[in-house]
Amino acid sequence: MPKIQLPDGSERHYEDVVTGTEIAASIGKSLARDAVAIQVDGEMWDLSREIASDASVAVITRTSDEGLDLLRHDAAHVLAEAVKELWPETQVTIGPAIENGFYYDFAREEPFTADDLEVIEARMKEIVDRDERIERQVWERQEAIQFFRDQGEEYKAKIIEDIPGDETLTLYQQGDFIDLCRGPHLPSTGKLGKAFRLTRVSGAYWRGDSRNAMLQRIYGTAWANDKQLRKYLLQLEEAEKRDHRRLGRLMDLFHFQEEAPGAVFWHPKGWRLFQNLIGYMRERQTEAGYHEVNTPELMDRSLWEASGHWESFGEHMYTSDTEDGRSYAIKPMNCPGHVQVFKQGITSYRELPYRLAEFGKVHRYEPSGALHGMLRVRAFTQDDAHIFCTPEQITSETIAVCEQILGIYRDFGFEDILIKFADRPEVRVGEDAVWDQAENALKAALESSGLDFTHNPGEGAFYGPKLEFVLRDAIGRDWQCGTHQVDLNLPARLGASYIGEDGQKHTPVLLHRAMFGSLERFIGILLEHHAGNLPLWLAPTQAIVVTITSEADDYAEEVAQSLRSAGISAEVDLRNEKISYKVREHSVAKVPALLAVGQREVEEKTVAIRRLGSKQQRVLGLQEAIDSLKNEVRDRGVAA
Repeated sequence: MPKIQLPDGSERHYEDVVTGTEIAASIGKSLARDAVAIQVDGEMWDLSREIASDASVAVITRTSDEGLDLLRHDAAHVLAEAVKELWPETQVTIGPAIENGFYYDFAREEPFTADDLEVIEARMKEIVDRDERIERQVWERQEAIQFFRDQGEEYKAKIIEDIPGDETLTLYQQGDFIDLCRGPHLPSTGKLGKAFRLTRVSGAYWRGDSRNAMLQRIYGTAWANDKQLRKYLLQLEEAEKRDHRRLGRLMDLFHFQEEAPGAVFWHPKGWRLFQNLIGYMRERQTEAGYHEVNTPELMDRSLWEASGHWESFGEHMYTSDTEDGRSYAIKPMNCPGHVQVFKQGITSYRELPYRLAEFGKVHRYEPSGALHGMLRVRAFTQDDAHIFCTPEQITSETIAVCEQILGIYRDFGFEDILIKFADRPEVRVGEDAVWDQAENALKAALESSGLDFTHNPGEGAFYGPKLEFVLRDAIGRDWQCGTHQVDLNLPARLGASYIGEDGQKHTPVLLHRAMFGSLERFIGILLEHHAGNLPLWLAPTQAIVVTITSEADDYAEEVAQSLRSAGISAEVDLRNEKISYKVREHSVAKVPALLAVGQREVEEKTVAIRRLGSKQQRVLGLQEAIDSLKNEVRDRGVAA
């Protein structure tokens, strides 16, 4: 007679073993209709599994986060079933749920096409209509391996061989399709519904290793209902319009080419935008008491071994061996170099906290399939800083960093910001006791700040726990940008110390801090957030003076020079084209302010200002127009 405790604290008693389906039905018809799984003592179960003893149970519905993950996982299995029915010779590998959707990797000689995706999606909907029962089965290891080998599914057999021997092996069957999976799953394929869409095909190496075979990965998205699906598809359409690579071409900011994968070729306007960001951050860091430094990009391997980077990060580092027998690495991070600077002069606790900052160029190897414009690169610039402090200063410095970073994001038009607390990863350096101390200190500092935060387990850096600052953009996407990390390992490993109040040597705490993170990535996010309509103060070309008639050419040059003298980045368009053509062309290039001048403006010493996105124009005296733009740049207004 199991006793079931529900999330609201109430209890229900059952005469015999009970399933999740029965529990949901006993609570209410609507819950039974929306239920997709149950959580038993914190573990996800199928609705059909029997509960024989007392347990804490929560019913998972299709609209909850857990329910959506389950729907997406089942969509991947329905995708695999559809592909196997259409092309039986195809091998299936893995198919997890991911953010906003799912994918499945297939081994097939002939590439999938866009037309194939339509056929597959239609078959998936047929499988949903069949409402096939999904049944959990426990198999013996060798029996399962032989079963998949007989089916020609070598990848599945290999996966099973690598599963620990003491782990229960479960397979799920829906119709004639049987797949390896831990579960849980929906009760039947009909429960999935049809709020899904296949989106694209890409290549993916087996187990993410470029030495392995290349597979074909089919991506899809799945939602609880059609309304959610339509909203997401509209977001994808908007995201395509805002793609920073497209905007980079339209605005003539940068380009990429095969000879330098994962690196940016900056054009003059793009480099001006890049330098605007650095100038802004340099000003903010100076106000906060940071000292800017620059450290070598190439350093001896021994330094990276001492820091722990070689062991934990070596596979992502670019290296070079020289004729004199030395081995060097291009820096993937700035922290070891900053510790070397610290070691040259700080001797007393009275000099702490000591804040070092660098716009450091770093290089990290990323698989070619993972590269994505400026959002995932191999060469990038960090607005990196390191604060050397005493244990007692962790709280105040962390609060100061949080306040500064939130203010900086607001300056760029980001108001919706999530803070995540990420603790120790599986691969890390340092003793657990040191990690305990670092995690407790960072969490206490965050709690003292009064800021809301969520937990991101296992996602800390290999040397310390961290705070992650996640920005939500104008179309609802989340971007993890800034970080703040407490490190009690690296300073000790590299021999950094100071003399404490007691006259003894102490190891400083090292706080790693980045606000933009990667400048390249932040620019990509900015372009997409603002759809290229950057605020006037940030835009690489802030104003263009366009002539209506050739008689206004000299006056246009005079206006442009006056703008430049006032600190406004201005250009002149004297081409013999219609004014409507010029306005349209510069609007496509996202220039914030257009100043039109014709014979009337020449005579009256005025300009007609049109702002990007507006069909209206204002006629102002030249000095009034310059002052208006100058004040907007000074105040860093977000609205373009």
